[in-house]
Amino acid sequence: MAGVKDLISIGVDTGGTFTDIVLKEEKGWKIYKLLSTPHDPSEAVLKGIKECAVEDKKKQIIHGSTVATNTLLERSGAITAIITNKGFEDIIEIGRQDRKELYNLTYRRPACLVHKDNRFGIKGRLLYTGQEYEPLDHDEIKSVIEKIKSSGIESVAVCLLFSYANPAHEIAIGELLKKNGLYFSLSHKIVGEFREYERFSTTVVNSYVGPKMSNYINRLKNGIGKEDILRIMQSNGGSISADLASEEPVRTILSGPAGGVVGAYEIAKIAGYEKLISFDMGGTSTDVSLIDGGISITTESEIATLPIKVPMIDIHTVGAGGGSIVRLDSGGSLRVGPQSAGADPGPICYGKGNQITVTDANLYLGRLIPDYFLGGEMKLYPERLSKPFYELSKKAGLSPEELAEGIISVANSNMEKAIRKISVERGYDPREFSLFCFGGAGAMHAAYLAKLLNIPRVIVPENPGLLSAIGMLMADVIKDYSITIMKSQDQIDLSIIKENFSFLEKEGTDELKKQGIREDQISVERYLDMRYEGQSYEIIVPFKDDFIGMFHKLHEKLYGYKKAYAQVQIVNLRVRIKGNTKKPNIKRYDLWEEKVSDKAFVAEKEAIFDGERFTVPILNRDELIPGNRIKGPAIVVEYSSTTVIPPFAQAMIDPYKNIVITLS
Repeated sequence: MAGVKDLISIGVDTGGTFTDIVLKEEKGWKIYKLLSTPHDPSEAVLKGIKECAVEDKKKQIIHGSTVATNTLLERSGAITAIITNKGFEDIIEIGRQDRKELYNLTYRRPACLVHKDNRFGIKGRLLYTGQEYEPLDHDEIKSVIEKIKSSGIESVAVCLLFSYANPAHEIAIGELLKKNGLYFSLSHKIVGEFREYERFSTTVVNSYVGPKMSNYINRLKNGIGKEDILRIMQSNGGSISADLASEEPVRTILSGPAGGVVGAYEIAKIAGYEKLISFDMGGTSTDVSLIDGGISITTESEIATLPIKVPMIDIHTVGAGGGSIVRLDSGGSLRVGPQSAGADPGPICYGKGNQITVTDANLYLGRLIPDYFLGGEMKLYPERLSKPFYELSKKAGLSPEELAEGIISVANSNMEKAIRKISVERGYDPREFSLFCFGGAGAMHAAYLAKLLNIPRVIVPENPGLLSAIGMLMADVIKDYSITIMKSQDQIDLSIIKENFSFLEKEGTDELKKQGIREDQISVERYLDMRYEGQSYEIIVPFKDDFIGMFHKLHEKLYGYKKAYAQVQIVNLRVRIKGNTKKPNIKRYDLWEEKVSDKAFVAEKEAIFDGERFTVPILNRDELIPGNRIKGPAIVVEYSSTTVIPPFAQAMIDPYKNIVITLS
């Protein structure tokens, strides 16, 4: 058996277009990027691990997976049933009765994940206090389970009223389901909080994606070494064991993007930047998140119109990526995305696609360099672009060059709206932040977004196209727990609150110890969900001495006012248990030279910016050192990404070898 010193950690991020594998070695990063395999994502993952790893060493693999996300978006999950209290079978379909498109008279909500024939109401009721009002009928439950088994149902969500106050009824049903070999989820385990619809929805999603995620994890476990450790990245920015991810896959819905935010936060913090807008542009989508001294967590996420009430990093996603497909709408206007060419067939320039994408537009404008794409390991076909660009530009009444720049402008506009949503619309001034960009396509667009939003600087880390995978290696082991207490300010008893916190902390600490985390590695964070009486939603407040005063301040910051004399309510208690892990070192370099070495200049190429043709220097990032200054226009190439420095910008290499772009 390999010793602890032989354990190597590998970060894996599966995207819509590429699968990224990273391994930190003493000399630097060992990296591998290959096309994803949408028919079975595990094929690319296992191939990459084999290429990247040292076979005789025990491996710890931290994996950001898109399986749960794609299953939900594609509606390709298990046939799911719900067991709930009689008379409440349709909560999951009724929801909150809100309309997503207020002025669309023909709007129809997406179909419910659980067909009406698969919703089973049973006797048995608890009161909001947790007291039993009506006992369960075990014979009735056994009969329901027999119907479920005979109907071809693959998964069951058990969602009972007030189970967060007393889980006894759900536990009893769970034991019967377990005896019958069915995959199931209990709502008090997934979300131990009030609000039936959100709790039911989250539990149903867990059961819906669970069997597929479980099968995927089993394929990975069978493909790696018997002694290797597999961990899965969660949406909250921490990893959990593969077994726990199989049981609670809803916690991995934003697995990959969460790794990117963690990586951005950790690297920027070391370099001295605490106010960031993380900008992750990949092949399929763009993910943005605002970091104001710390990573923002929310419990009010919605994926594919379904509320997911587990803690997640606050990430906003738009369908704009390198593979986003270009089209003209019925009015002749140019549209980009949200449909993507993905890994197969991919952009036209990859050799198989036949629809123009953002990547094709960047290549057509000379901003993507074929000889250096993925270090020259992947061939691009620029000669395939002439005909489709000519044909579409003719329909649009533009020249091919104008069409290409129009595509970039539309894509940038889509991403600008996403950044405004998490900053300006929430009262934050983008001028106070740095744009931390990553993803394979991010550094080609970041300077333009900074200009549109008046953001003073863009930071491009080393290996930006692999940052989400690098972030996996920087993530702690995290488990989140919560409990509803619903107490008004005049009912608050600190001893009872602390007692509840202690109960949750013990549960979390025991879980982390099972996952191999030592007690001296474990830290605890306590939070309260608070609101003014009569409000419908809460603010997450750290549990400090003056938590009521802190709530008033946070409310004023978020909404512009506070009610200093109003009654405050504590709705939920939250505990975050962290297993602090050893993180890869980010090296600081003592070198400093303003003049770029001649060795860094690898070529010159013609590129188009704002309708004007420039002869642009191509620089190899591996030859750039701290202090180097680059005047735009210029293009910097590296294995995982391409950085475009437009004519209106300049760049400097900082002591950590980040490219810092500022506008003229």
